[in-house]
Amino acid sequence: MSSIEKKPLVTDLYTADPSAHVFNGKIYIYPSHDRDIDVENNDNGDQYDMTDYHVYEMDDENTMPRDCGMVLDIKDIPWASKQVWAPDCAEKDGKYYFFFPARDKEGFFRVGVAVGDSPKGPFKAEPDYIKGTFSIDPCIFPDTDKNYYLTFGGIWGGQLDKYRNNVYNEANKEPEGDEPAMCPKIAKMNPDMKTLAEEPKDLVIVDENGKPLTGKDHDRRYFEDPWLFKKGDTYYFTYSTGDTHFLNWSTSKNVYGPYTFGGKILTPVLGWTTHHSILEYNGKWYLFYHDCELSNGVNQKRNVKFRELKFDANGAIITMDGMER
Repeated sequence: MSSIEKKPLVTDLYTADPSAHVFNGKIYIYPSHDRDIDVENNDNGDQYDMTDYHVYEMDDENTMPRDCGMVLDIKDIPWASKQVWAPDCAEKDGKYYFFFPARDKEGFFRVGVAVGDSPKGPFKAEPDYIKGTFSIDPCIFPDTDKNYYLTFGGIWGGQLDKYRNNVYNEANKEPEGDEPAMCPKIAKMNPDMKTLAEEPKDLVIVDENGKPLTGKDHDRRYFEDPWLFKKGDTYYFTYSTGDTHFLNWSTSKNVYGPYTFGGKILTPVLGWTTHHSILEYNGKWYLFYHDCELSNGVNQKRNVKFRELKFDANGAIITMDGMER
């Protein structure tokens, strides 16, 4: 085990929502940046009032990351008004595409993209958000067939529960009881990496009988934090259950799904939220996530961590204890 596993990787700033990738043989972490402010907590997420992004570079799994500096500021995003939340990044043809959510001038969350020449940034935001996107938590997935897929969506403060068939209605609510649960969205990107090639589709998570998870199934249903990766010929879709504080996994042989629920990756951590990414590096798999160790549990003052992720012989992810340090 690495000597820095399960320890806060950044201690001079509060960081959360880490999207981690391997570029050019190094690990790059793209987190959101919690500000050290005191704001009342609410289900709308007003306490998460982020305004900029930093990138962190790790030489390997045994070396603490270094701050590459601020790579994008909200004042340089023409269409955004506030709350730049959990981002992600992908490389294509030597360019790096940084995807991020923010509220537009009307208060709706959208997904934008900024482009840079290095995984370290800086990134320059496109003039407008990606048409057809909404809600939060973009994950950009490069498939083995060279296509890129954007998944996104988060309920409550992330507004996903207000949409049906990609149309917003303030009267909509999170499904309850035996209603099918809200689904994250997935859409193929055009080659320019700046526009969608199709209307966003539901990414459906089903139970062992092939039935969509229900609204009442808070231990298994989707809340936020989509992450896609591929191991062999199997797609893994992983996510957070939000109010029950689990990270879960599901699998499919088709990138669009449906995905069959598999189990838990991580049990609850210290703090309300947990948000993650998964990568393979030097023959091992790692989970990047956050908790609130540095702030002793203050929900909007979080810190990024990582630990080794293991699979059993059948490809199931072995559950880990979120409170273990």
